[in-house]
Amino acid sequence: MTAAAGEAPPAPHAASAASAASGPGRTPYAVTGDAGTPRAACVITVDGSYAARLARDGDSWFPERWTLDGPEPYAVPLPANQPEEPGTEVQPMGDGRVLIRRFADGRHSFSLLYPTGPRTGELPLGAIECPEAGTLLRLLPPAPGGEKAYALAVGPHSSAVWLVAGGAFGPEHVAEVPGRCSGGVWLDRAGRMLALDRETGGRTKAVVVDLERGGEVSPLLQIADGSDDRLLLADPDSGLLLISSDAPSPGRARLGWGVLGSTLPVRFPECLRVPECAVTPFAIQPGQVLVPESCGVALRVDGPMGSWVGVWRPAARQVQHLPAPEGWLAGAGLWTEGGELLLPYATAQAPCGVARWAAAPKGTGDAGPEAAQGSQGGGGTVAQPPGPGPAEPVVARPVPLQQAPLGNLVTK
Repeated sequence: MTAAAGEAPPAPHAASAASAASGPGRTPYAVTGDAGTPRAACVITVDGSYAARLARDGDSWFPERWTLDGPEPYAVPLPANQPEEPGTEVQPMGDGRVLIRRFADGRHSFSLLYPTGPRTGELPLGAIECPEAGTLLRLLPPAPGGEKAYALAVGPHSSAVWLVAGGAFGPEHVAEVPGRCSGGVWLDRAGRMLALDRETGGRTKAVVVDLERGGEVSPLLQIADGSDDRLLLADPDSGLLLISSDAPSPGRARLGWGVLGSTLPVRFPECLRVPECAVTPFAIQPGQVLVPESCGVALRVDGPMGSWVGVWRPAARQVQHLPAPEGWLAGAGLWTEGGELLLPYATAQAPCGVARWAAAPKGTGDAGPEAAQGSQGGGGTVAQPPGPGPAEPVVARPVPLQQAPLGNLVTK
């Protein structure tokens, strides 16, 4: 990808009325992501230290970095010499700098922004040109560790993974995946195993790309031959996976869950179906090793009346619905290991705030692990394949969720 013009990313649309409040003259930045999944209005590092968003002041857009790991959150504006385009992407790095992707004259250029007194410092990292017509390029979610950042370029017949920050010589092509890919979920803490949703032959299946084996691709989700199976979210500690699939309801995507390395089938709980609403998971409670059923999962619920927050555990039969804080940067949030959900927001009175919601202790209000067995199942397991791997780091390599019957796993 070197020569001709690529295609500009789609322009953002306004966030819902329930989350559109922000600072004076500002509104949250939100776009529709892959397969209609709404992207978060800001991006948070994996460890929760920093966040970044494209903020608005009147008619002008500018990057803004939030520091979240101190006594009180605070924001630092990082304006350039001219306003940013509304489709510009920003992503926080682990050292507090902010990666920015700009598109102009057929080139996707990348820089690191940082505060330098009253001005904004900028370190150019290079650019990527996409010669094939119709190629789209976007940043992938923050990688574990915060030292590297990746982008996905989706062409008519294949998709390329690029290392755009943290390399030695500017953007580096690290993997080429046949088919059109979307999504992007990290499966490990080493930033090696990347799950993508690949469309081939009219069907979408999640696959795993091993970035340390030359982009070696292996299947991840194979719930049914004719189903579209996407991975929405994963927690490396517990192995909990949040999945979208139309296997249990052909033509209609359902939200389900499975466990990486488990022999149990994928389940599609009825409680995750909210009438006339789109439900999108955006955060999983970390640190729950060996107990994925106890992980808190935060859900973004978008409906006719706006957006709000749902909280759920796989061991529970119900979703707890919470009003979003005023000015919530919709779809953004972070769980602590102790079960506290952090939701960033911006209002005229508090241009940089974090609302905290403490989850009930494990077991309180939950139906227990046996309740998960009563959810609708879509089949499959995730296991580890044979064969030796490198000594450092040791990474569990996922293999397909195999087929399993849908019957006898349904309770109303």
